[in-house]
Amino acid sequence: MRIGELAARTGVSVRALRYYEEQHLLFSERSPGGQRQYADHAVDRVRMIQRLYGAGLSSRTILGILPCVVTGEVTPELLGRLTAERDRIQGQITELTGTRERLDAIIATSSRAHDAGEHCAPEGGVRPVAEGTATAAGT
Repeated sequence: MRIGELAARTGVSVRALRYYEEQHLLFSERSPGGQRQYADHAVDRVRMIQRLYGAGLSSRTILGILPCVVTGEVTPELLGRLTAERDRIQGQITELTGTRERLDAIIATSSRAHDAGEHCAPEGGVRPVAEGTATAAGT
């Protein structure tokens, strides 16, 4: 398939596909006219690359991981790299979970204040709304 078809089938821009090739993450053959031609399995590879990028891995890390994914061969170095990436992602998940929990608490407090006709105070509490006055902490 040509690069435009691969882009359409994967939802990835042509520019990104060219970048993947520059980084040696994706490979193509050239037609006699010089156009890139991809095998059908390139669709799965591009989707995998996208998932790895989405998880925050760099091109360099992905390049090191792909041989394991394709051949199943694992070296101690690769296993260490995979473990480090997993731990990094777990740290991000933990941090995001804490942020979500804080946001949930703010939403709950704000919702209760709104339902009671009060404004949220800057420090997270609530304060009554004075009739006909605006406050900096609420609307």
